[in-house]
Amino acid sequence: MKKIIILLFLLGLNLLSAQEKTVDKIYESLDRFIENPTPESIKKLESDAIQFTKKTNKSKDELLALVILNCNKAYYENKFGATLKAISTYENAWKSYQENKLENYDIGEYCLKPLGNLYTIVGDYESAENTIKQYYYLAILEKNQAQKIGAILNLSNVYQSSGKTDLAILLLEKTIKDEELAPLEKGKALNNLGTNYMLLNDFGKAKQKLELSLKYLQKEKNQEEVLSNTYRNLAFIENKNKNFTEANSNLSKAETLLFSSRQNPRKIAKFFYDKALIQLEQGNAIASRTSIKQVFKTLLPNYVKEGKVVPSKKSVYADTVLMEAIDLQAEIYAQQNKFQNALECYTLSFYIEDLLQTLLFYENSKIISQVRSRNRSEKCIQIYYVLYQKTKNSKHLERAFQYAENNKASVLKAMIISENVISIEKRKLFEQIQELNTSILKEQQKFEKADIEKINQAINKQNELMLSVKSLKENKQISNEDIPLEKLFKQLEHDKTILISYFYGSDKLYSFLLENHAIKLTILENDAKSQTLTSEFLEFFSDANKITTDVNRYNTTANKFYNYLNLPKKSNTENLIILPDGILNFVPFEALITKSKPTSNFAEMSYFLHDYKIAYNNSAYFYLTKKPFHFKEETILGVFPIFENTNLELAYSKKELEEIKANFKGLYLEKDKATFNSFKHHAAEYSILHLSTHASSGDIYTPASLKFYDEEILYSELYNLNIHPDLVVLSACETGMGKWYKSEGAMSISRGFQLAGAKNLLFSLWKVNDYTTSVFMEKFYKNLKKSGNYREANHQAKLDFLNDEAISNSKKSPYYWSAMVYYGTMESKSDSNYLVYILVFLGAIALILLLRKFIKGVKK
Repeated sequence: MKKIIILLFLLGLNLLSAQEKTVDKIYESLDRFIENPTPESIKKLESDAIQFTKKTNKSKDELLALVILNCNKAYYENKFGATLKAISTYENAWKSYQENKLENYDIGEYCLKPLGNLYTIVGDYESAENTIKQYYYLAILEKNQAQKIGAILNLSNVYQSSGKTDLAILLLEKTIKDEELAPLEKGKALNNLGTNYMLLNDFGKAKQKLELSLKYLQKEKNQEEVLSNTYRNLAFIENKNKNFTEANSNLSKAETLLFSSRQNPRKIAKFFYDKALIQLEQGNAIASRTSIKQVFKTLLPNYVKEGKVVPSKKSVYADTVLMEAIDLQAEIYAQQNKFQNALECYTLSFYIEDLLQTLLFYENSKIISQVRSRNRSEKCIQIYYVLYQKTKNSKHLERAFQYAENNKASVLKAMIISENVISIEKRKLFEQIQELNTSILKEQQKFEKADIEKINQAINKQNELMLSVKSLKENKQISNEDIPLEKLFKQLEHDKTILISYFYGSDKLYSFLLENHAIKLTILENDAKSQTLTSEFLEFFSDANKITTDVNRYNTTANKFYNYLNLPKKSNTENLIILPDGILNFVPFEALITKSKPTSNFAEMSYFLHDYKIAYNNSAYFYLTKKPFHFKEETILGVFPIFENTNLELAYSKKELEEIKANFKGLYLEKDKATFNSFKHHAAEYSILHLSTHASSGDIYTPASLKFYDEEILYSELYNLNIHPDLVVLSACETGMGKWYKSEGAMSISRGFQLAGAKNLLFSLWKVNDYTTSVFMEKFYKNLKKSGNYREANHQAKLDFLNDEAISNSKKSPYYWSAMVYYGTMESKSDSNYLVYILVFLGAIALILLLRKFIKGVKK
């Protein structure tokens, strides 16, 4: 027995000795690299890391040593310009640190902090925010004031880069006021604050903060990079103010400071891009092109060998600075009327944009990045319009249309497509991430009462799952393919429909009219005057009394807006598909006035409703990819919480329920039965989902939401329902409203249902009235029973509403009947079934003829 114990003891000593040797080897390899860090020596470090990783049954000391090696490796990968590789290495280090519950290493400072900054650089803003918040939380737990302030400054950079300048300013002003800051920290905070004011075009305040920042930073050592950024920002401000001498002086100071410190290639390239931008704004295209070449030389080792002005597709990679420099070169070509060169540059930038999109994980980050793509698309549309004006070649209009369509709801489109290609494992991880995201948002809505620890735990778990998704290596790129125009024209012909598609540009509104197998493009001004007209029209629907108290002004404004929008005049074609864009997503086109006449009788007004039967859609892609009806007959799952005896009571919802029940069979969840879980349990079984409840569009901080009897759910909670109803009717306020983006539309309840699997939707654009909505729904379902066509039922319900003598004139205001808009197919369910019957009938005849032929053959 003693011998066995001794043997086991010696075996344990040998094992410990082997582990110590491995740990020593890992640190020795790292020390050798740090003595001479070069792009070449990093390959040797990577080879060593792979060998160490292959070892099985690693001890915690070995695992920690590998984490430390990877954090150092990632630092130098970024320093040598390999940003994407650095992100992956940091992610592996963080994943290992979490999974193996390692300790005794400042993972926040050496991994989370730089990883968060790199996420910001590539545009993965939500990952950046989550990572920096974890770093911030760790700093608070450890009472590390310096790291806490560092996290705040980095978080302000995320907000700044993702367009949340108001949040960045709020955070920085509060930090400067409430926190005890060292001079260096105060200088950096003021620099960030000045940058955000500059982005808001508040140049006076921006200059004040930046100059104050200099007073603090100039006293500190080794702060050349921050000082360089400050002088660069001051150069931009002076340039905007046409003080070119002062601008160039500040730019020169920024350049001297930057090159006096050792910087990675990307930061040098970013400086040259900023310099090129300033030079072009000064009208010096030659100097700007020289600076752009410096960007390419810095980022692309083979650029000089290629001998081209613009790098080749095979040499570029996913990098925002590289992409922006190519865009700037395209702008120079366009100014010189070298349109083909400009378009080639933009094509290359779109390629890089697609590469960057594959790196982004969260929906919000993808949507924000689309802004760049949208601006580039507008420039391509402008070029193709100029080419069309010169040549009258319709192919140029077709290309312009493709650029417009590829930037409409593209993230929504990609998310829906990806549902069909990802694995079950990956889908489950996405669902868990979405659930965690919901819990974070709901906890944050408690504001001062929010449990910070609970939020951090959820963010921590979310990040862990995100890294697991990435490790599956299933990032199949969803290609943004062109719309097959011949197929689109044939579908429009089949539907006897005209299509009008808008593209809401920076200072122009592009109107594409598709009719008779041809495209017509009209460019409208999107200046202050037209924007005021849009705002004035939409303002009428902000309150029920706005129209009734000034009917004449509504009549005049709605007519002006109709004329401005370049809508098709009444024709033999009675169907119209509208693809709105930007703020036009919130316009009730049916309520526009085609001919202004002095009357206060709402039923007698010349509404656009009388000219066309209108349906809407997100883009031509969604119109073309409509799915066949999932159910043979109409059955309804109705949700009617009613909220009796509360200040939320929907008294007329009961009447709405009875009227629908009288026309269609189904399951009707009333009062306390109208829970979210009951809805989820039955949602896949019915052709129409009808929700008569309260909803909110939210605001910039609060997401859109929908009330069930027992709980309020966020629009994103609908994403994972995986349902296929033929129609979703959202008989509630603002279900088509939400935080909106020009390229993507509103983050609304209706969007949530689209991602859940709904193809056809009827939803509201503003706060609807309980009584008039119930009357409208009664008419809608009666018409649906007659026609079997969702679009026609919506159209006819509006006409019936206006012609109903039982409804008072004041309640016939467009406010009450035009709120509900229909997005979806033009077809009737009866037509669809009819076609099926025809095909079955023809198939049966063919089978009979074949049998007869066969029988005759046998007889012979």
